[in-house]
Amino acid sequence: MFSAKVRQRSTAKNANLWLLALLLIPMMALILGTAVPVAWADDDDDDEEIPFDEAMIFFELNDTDGDLGIHALIDGEAWKTLEIEDPRGREILDIKVKRSLRRQGLTEIFFESAEPTFDELDPEDFFRRFPEGEYEIEGKTIDGEELESEVYVSHVMPAPPANVMVDGEEAAEDCDADLPVVSGDVTISWDEVTESHPEIGIPGEEIEVDLYELVIENLESELSLTVELEDTEFEVPAAFIAPGDTIKFEILVHADNGNKTAVESCFIVGTP
Repeated sequence: MFSAKVRQRSTAKNANLWLLALLLIPMMALILGTAVPVAWADDDDDDEEIPFDEAMIFFELNDTDGDLGIHALIDGEAWKTLEIEDPRGREILDIKVKRSLRRQGLTEIFFESAEPTFDELDPEDFFRRFPEGEYEIEGKTIDGEELESEVYVSHVMPAPPANVMVDGEEAAEDCDADLPVVSGDVTISWDEVTESHPEIGIPGEEIEVDLYELVIENLESELSLTVELEDTEFEVPAAFIAPGDTIKFEILVHADNGNKTAVESCFIVGTP
């Protein structure tokens, strides 16, 4: 009888404990359910990264000289460190400013790589160095906040502009060739570009052109301007040329993926 009574009382006590546990579980879940998300929200606010105001990484091809380079333009809040990682997670740029410049901070940086000719660096080897994909740009502001932007870098290069003409004459292949002599009003024209480069990068792709840029140089100065997409020709201002001048010009095709392809030529200004 004694042992039977003890078991009976123990069973009743256990039942009460189970009842208490069942009542406490929903209450604890309610407390945790309200408290934990608040803590996570605070962490998210602390870890929030600020995007750069401008973040561009692109390739530029000089089709006349046969060379390729990688360029970047990055702008944002004053920063003290800047890093770029390629799509394979490899760091390809690491900048840390020091002392007084660290306290002041940098906001904008532009760089362009060396551009060895294709004899020194084949385009396929160049593109293997800089694979297509997402490049991550990270920095830290002078106040310790995180900066981050992601940029997709494409191997699709715009084709060079074809049928380049100077006053209706075919433009010289380059500035070392026999140059056309023109006089009076000088018009430079070319065909619209709609496809990717036929040999370099990824051929056979349709592209969208953002704009054409025309750069004209005489012996003393340089004129750079954009040309409307619907009107692929430009009349060189008479005040910019003089009889006897050798004028160099460059046409750059800006694709909507950021990449650029340029061609160069020259002509001689004759006597009207």
